[in-house]
Amino acid sequence: MAEHDEGAERTEQPSERRLRQARERGQSPRSRELANAAVVGAAALALWPLGGMLARGATEWMRKTLAWRALPAAPELPAWFAGRLLELLLVAAPLIGVCLLATLIAPAIMGSLGFAPKALAPDIGRLDPLRNLKNIYSREGLAELVRSLLRVGLIGGFAGMAVAGALPKLMALVHHPLPTAAADGLGIVLKVLIALVAALAVLAALDVPYQRWSHRKQLMMTRQEVKEEMKETEGRPEVKARIRRMQHEVAQRRMMEDVPRADVILVNPTHYAVALAYDAANMRAPRVVAKGVDLIAQTIREVGERHGVPIVSSPPLARALYRQARIGEEIPVTLYAAVAQILGYVYQLRAWRRDGGRPPELPAIDVPEGGEP
Repeated sequence: MAEHDEGAERTEQPSERRLRQARERGQSPRSRELANAAVVGAAALALWPLGGMLARGATEWMRKTLAWRALPAAPELPAWFAGRLLELLLVAAPLIGVCLLATLIAPAIMGSLGFAPKALAPDIGRLDPLRNLKNIYSREGLAELVRSLLRVGLIGGFAGMAVAGALPKLMALVHHPLPTAAADGLGIVLKVLIALVAALAVLAALDVPYQRWSHRKQLMMTRQEVKEEMKETEGRPEVKARIRRMQHEVAQRRMMEDVPRADVILVNPTHYAVALAYDAANMRAPRVVAKGVDLIAQTIREVGERHGVPIVSSPPLARALYRQARIGEEIPVTLYAAVAQILGYVYQLRAWRRDGGRPPELPAIDVPEGGEP
């Protein structure tokens, strides 16, 4: 299916197949604002119970790091610095782990959580300066400009108000002991983070619906694309016709293979042929094993003659069975009596061929009213 149909208006909603193919290519709705809100919000929530532990760990780390007497010689300074950095990372490890887990929240909400190997394939087109210039002045470029302005305004406003409210406490930290200053400073950071979460939540509430709408808009289809997809999904008409023809041929071959097992073949005598089989031990009623008209009827008669299947001419009953009974199914109840007469005649015919004597006569077959359309 063509991905782009130049000159055609995209008016049709994307199909499930098109959406699935987009996900496989890594094209899913994404909201950077929602991701930022989730990570910052998770950090703020984690600081609430972990704040004391982080403050104590950071205080101890600063005390050990700023102990000038513990500084090693110059050759050992890189290793010492790496050790101090690792200790700081271990102190912050719980907070870092929470933030890493929070990065999965936004993809889960947007329905884009998953691994798309095709998205890892290099796209040389991204290096095209003309394409990038076109993207800057596109609808998405304009939307990104609006989001940037809102981001600066909301985050700056909320964070500014939080810092302004905490400014007296912030200025007073220099007069407090280190443990107290660390705890109070962490509280101020927590308040600023809450303000940032509020600003990011507002941005995410505006951005998520837009990203969903923009994603579906990009995947909109033209009428021609819908038709092509239906052909690929359901099969092209010529292919479907060929499959039906092959299925019909297979069914006919299977039907002809069942004719030698029939007990009797009822004919019209030339236009219709219906082969019946009956096993009193395993069947409640006779079953149709083959039927057909014209050329197929002639083939059924020829196969029956080669295998010695009795052929009985009963035009009304043959037509009634052809129209009312299906291959592989039992005959209709309304035709039980008429078929029983035929089978009785066939059994008498077999006995005559075996034992001799007077040949049986075909009885007058009474097809009930409505039995023959």
